[in-house]
Amino acid sequence: MSTRFDCQQCTASLLGKKYVLKDSNLYCVSCYDRIFSNYCEHCKALIESDSKDLCYKNRHWHEGCFKCTKCHHSLVEKPFVAKDERLLCTECYSSECSSRCFHCKRTIMPGSRKMEFKGNYWHETCFVCEHCRQPIGTKPLISKESGNYCVPCFEKEFAHYCNFCKKIITSGGVTFRDQIWHKECFLCSGCRKELCEEAFMSKDDLPFCLDCYNHLYAKKCAACKKPITGLKGAKFICFQDRQWHSECFNCGKCSVSLVGEGFLTHNMEIFCRKCGSGVDSDI
Repeated sequence: MSTRFDCQQCTASLLGKKYVLKDSNLYCVSCYDRIFSNYCEHCKALIESDSKDLCYKNRHWHEGCFKCTKCHHSLVEKPFVAKDERLLCTECYSSECSSRCFHCKRTIMPGSRKMEFKGNYWHETCFVCEHCRQPIGTKPLISKESGNYCVPCFEKEFAHYCNFCKKIITSGGVTFRDQIWHKECFLCSGCRKELCEEAFMSKDDLPFCLDCYNHLYAKKCAACKKPITGLKGAKFICFQDRQWHSECFNCGKCSVSLVGEGFLTHNMEIFCRKCGSGVDSDI
């Protein structure tokens, strides 16, 4: 049975010997080290009670073993970074792991603020408007091949204005008659349908969808009465004040095509020479 000055574990007398007090219990140095001391992450040896135990995230080192794993300089009372279970001084971490500024190509040191845009990184002081050279920070920006611009400088240097709404066009747009529209502003002058992905015709420098143009302005075929648009290279025939689709310009009696052929007219009809020879022609 142990007395007041016996080791709690082995019961050996501690009179005149070194001992360790833990949780109100006395332990000889040997028992304390065996039961409570930690093993060093670097040398794997026991960190004895008479040695300083440095702890970081439940890992332990001798004071002399607490070093940068790359340059082996001591990290005691110095800033460091843990990377993939390794301890690195800030200099080694910067050279090995830190991002480099897209502008100045220098390392962006740990703890310093960096800006990220399109997969690249900048020092905050290097991420500036290409025109006014002021830091952009988290403000809205517009990017061009020549660099990044704050919105006021971009508007001043590059922006075009929509011919319809008069607001700035920052990207894309539709050009018609040397004027620019937002895609959503380029509308049919008749029904106001969006035309950016539609075939359209123009009249008096105004755009119209095909339906509106055909209804309002297109000539009608004298044979089928449908609009003649001339789109996609479609051919048509004009004679006096009448027009025909090429495929509709046929003899009114035998229906043979009269395209490129001589023909005769009688009243409002057209005939091939054979069929028209029996009628009084107009020409």
